[in-house]
Amino acid sequence: QAENIRNQYEVLKNQLNPHMLFNSLNTLRSLVRENQDKAQDYIQELSRVLRYTLQSNESQSVSLREEMEFASAYIFLLKMRFENNLQFDIQIAKSFEDYRLPPMAVQVLIENAVKHKPLTIHIVTNNEGYLSVSNDIQPKRTAASGTGIGLVNLAKRYRLLFKQDIQITEDKEFSVCIPLIDEVQ
Repeated sequence: QAENIRNQYEVLKNQLNPHMLFNSLNTLRSLVRENQDKAQDYIQELSRVLRYTLQSNESQSVSLREEMEFASAYIFLLKMRFENNLQFDIQIAKSFEDYRLPPMAVQVLIENAVKHKPLTIHIVTNNEGYLSVSNDIQPKRTAASGTGIGLVNLAKRYRLLFKQDIQITEDKEFSVCIPLIDEVQ
């Protein structure tokens, strides 16, 4: 049973990487033509993102601190791609930095929100031990919608790893709350 769970988890993790890499390479191609200095910065942050992606394949959970360091590199890539159409409001309480979550969980939530650009994405921890990623609901600018695999995948990883559910709410804003796991408990 443990082996089956481990295999399911590996399949879920491996679904995330190709899409992000494809988008990043397309952005890099444009930057190389337009601004070589920006392209070099982009390559440096892309290498941080790829390094984390490869290292996170070895672990089932990471600290919120590690995840947010990765998220800052990923956010850099997105800001280069979308320029002024994308803003971030990040408020992470230091008291939760050692709490655990699946690797690349924040990246999945950010990528899900980016479909609704232009927007501001809020990344916030609350006193109950949840990290919330939210954005105002706006009509999608493109007819292409996502595959829906990201949030489903994240929900499955939470159930497999921690036997907990994520919370998705949609009213004036779209919000996904994920539990932060205190391994001390």
